[in-house]
Amino acid sequence: DMLSVLCQDGPFTRGIFRRSANAKSCKEMKERLNAGFHVDFACESIFVTASVLKDFLRNIPGSVFSSKLYDKWVSVMDHGSLAERIKAVKKLLEKLPQINVTLLYYLFGVLHCIEQRSDTNQMTAFNLAVCIAPSLLWLPNLSSPEAEGEFTRKVTFSKKKQNTVCDN
Repeated sequence: DMLSVLCQDGPFTRGIFRRSANAKSCKEMKERLNAGFHVDFACESIFVTASVLKDFLRNIPGSVFSSKLYDKWVSVMDHGSLAERIKAVKKLLEKLPQINVTLLYYLFGVLHCIEQRSDTNQMTAFNLAVCIAPSLLWLPNLSSPEAEGEFTRKVTFSKKKQNTVCDN
């Protein structure tokens, strides 16, 4: 399973989700997955696996966090206290399809495993947010690099300001 391998090997891989993967290898893995073939992720490059996961996330129609809720997700970062932000995030999660919530649960588990070894892999919560946030939420109609940058800055600034919003 892709997420299992990323959780197992990602924490020990410097620059996971940040370093580029071989484009041809990524294309071949996506073609095998789309054709329904079994892929042994343990035998694949971890960077290819990470890149294919990010591509999968970017291609979920309407985004994992639902682009219809884009403004609400962005405004969550402006709530005052940590408790208020957590409450607002929980309310927004209730508006997502259950399959999206389940995917986020496992994805955040993987990201947590990776962040716990940031001394080894250099992927702090801030660095992970920079790499992953644009793959999880985008504007409903058009997404420009500037808009993605604004969202990423909000997420990462909030992360720097308050080290964690998901302790519970």
